[in-house]
Amino acid sequence: MMINYLMLDILILIFPLLFSFKWVFPYYKNYKPLFASIVIVGGIYILWDMIVTIRGDWWFEEEFLVGLEFIIPLEEALFFVVVPYACIFIYENLQYFFPDKEIRFNRWVYYGISIVLFIVGISYYHQDYTILALLSVSAFFVIAATWFKDLLQSRNYWTYIMISFGAFLIFNYILTSIPIVGYNPNAIWGGTVEQIWYGRFITIPFEDFFYNFSMLSFYLLVYQYFKNRWISDNKKNARKT
Repeated sequence: MMINYLMLDILILIFPLLFSFKWVFPYYKNYKPLFASIVIVGGIYILWDMIVTIRGDWWFEEEFLVGLEFIIPLEEALFFVVVPYACIFIYENLQYFFPDKEIRFNRWVYYGISIVLFIVGISYYHQDYTILALLSVSAFFVIAATWFKDLLQSRNYWTYIMISFGAFLIFNYILTSIPIVGYNPNAIWGGTVEQIWYGRFITIPFEDFFYNFSMLSFYLLVYQYFKNRWISDNKKNARKT
């Protein structure tokens, strides 16, 4: 049976969805902050996706799609829903089973990394995907180090990133090796396989690693922000009653 993009979306979603209602903790009750994160962050990344698809930075092979699309295929839009749903489920499991611990934090280290990524990104201004991927991580580190240092101090945040990246390697390899998604060699590092510097990890463009890091991080940051507000509001309402 031929693998298609919709099948991958379903595989990403099915496990956390099945355990959302009957598990050691009620994941489904976090729907408010989860919905907010998906709408805000997913909306931004979908807009990014639409712009670069129109520009031709990447494209989708029609034989692996169901055929419903508005600039981007339905499956690509669903990606920005199923991925945060599944990955934040991973984070909530970490929080439940492994009490979080603070790790060392130095704001200036993250500012320094952000500056390096910004400079490198700008130096590749002619490669549309490269510059956007690097600047997205640069922006995350500035925002997190300035206003959300607790996230960067969280051991479970970094564990969440590592586990999510394991899943990312599997699914992104499938997407790029079949390939379901194709990339314009002028928009990324490297180019063709024949070149010495291919600019890919196996079949995955290195830019995808930066893209996924910023996306997963922003999803969790916004989720945590709204979850904390939601918990705080519930406590206030409880005291009033």
